[in-house]
Amino acid sequence: MSGQLIPSQIPDGASVAPAGVPAEPAVFSLHRGGKMEVRATVPLRDRADLALAYTPGVAEVCSAIAERPELALDYTWKSNTVAVVTDGTAVLGLGDIGPLAALPVMEGKAVLFKQFGGVDAVPICLACTDVDELVETVTRLAPGFGGINLEDISAPRCFEVERRLQERLDIPVFHDDQHGTAIVLLAALRNAAEVVGRELPALRAVISGAGAAGVAIAKILRDAGIGDLTMVDSRGIVSADRADLTPVKAELAAFTNRSGLTGGLAEAMRGADVFIGVSSGSVPEQIVATMAPGAIIAAMANPNPEIHPEVARKYAAVVATGRSDFPNQINNVLAFPGVFAGALSVRASRITEGMKLAAAEALAGVVAGELAPDLVIPSPFDERVAPAVTAAVADAARRDGVARL
Repeated sequence: MSGQLIPSQIPDGASVAPAGVPAEPAVFSLHRGGKMEVRATVPLRDRADLALAYTPGVAEVCSAIAERPELALDYTWKSNTVAVVTDGTAVLGLGDIGPLAALPVMEGKAVLFKQFGGVDAVPICLACTDVDELVETVTRLAPGFGGINLEDISAPRCFEVERRLQERLDIPVFHDDQHGTAIVLLAALRNAAEVVGRELPALRAVISGAGAAGVAIAKILRDAGIGDLTMVDSRGIVSADRADLTPVKAELAAFTNRSGLTGGLAEAMRGADVFIGVSSGSVPEQIVATMAPGAIIAAMANPNPEIHPEVARKYAAVVATGRSDFPNQINNVLAFPGVFAGALSVRASRITEGMKLAAAEALAGVVAGELAPDLVIPSPFDERVAPAVTAAVADAARRDGVARL
């Protein structure tokens, strides 16, 4: 996210001034009162409408659902509604700012769900960070929703929270910071490889950052058939001979760094075909210059990419970032609305690896006939995106045996 706001940039009294105060920044004016509302989808014009929507008529529907719980998907909002859940520990580039300060982001996410996927979403900010408490709280909230979108929960807790929730629930659980990023990155990389005349199995990629996004990207690239993959964290190349690996990083070490590289980012990037940045660091130009000719760079840190696009273009044939003011933005909104819309449309019990790969392939296909170095991924406002991803995810859910429609 570019242009992060800090308290000193907010005019005195802006947060409490009445609407229309000239000094209030535009971003605060837009957020005043929140970015979403709840409205009725049925008429309430008279006593007859009221009797149907609420008591006594609603009792018949309640009784039917009590006898057959699956009817809730037909007669409540459950079939098209997602809970957007956070504990506020890893919000955008702001870090651990807590659940209340995370609420504007969760509202925004809910608005994007509706605008780009037609999916209703409710922001839920939880005042707990313990894994057991998070899992138990979300499990207890789950009956009112058709899916759970986990958001801005710090690693490595996010991995366990997602895994345990999916084990306990029979609805899709999706940590967008991991899988949304991975889906969009894979789509962009597929198209970028075509632009440079290469195929995924022939590419050696480097991922800088072994947090939530980096782990998910590594796994989806493995499943997509990447040639070789090197992970680099703050202590250097992730390899099996390191004694400081977490269980998650030990899993990464088992399928990455097949070349047996040692050292840090400089050693990993020498001769690499692809750089993927999902960290907060920066890469010196002299290291970028050692990449292979015709390289692909996706430097996704916000607001400052690990490699500035002007520098990246000197050495790479295709450059992507996480920013909207440069071409080829790796934006999660290209994935999560369609992923959930597809999963909900067939009442999937979970989101499988096959569904994620299908989403990436469909997303890449949207611009397959228009590829250029500055166009390897569609715009978030391309109206072809959500229908393509939705259909592909629904089809994959049926193939993988998790669809109930």
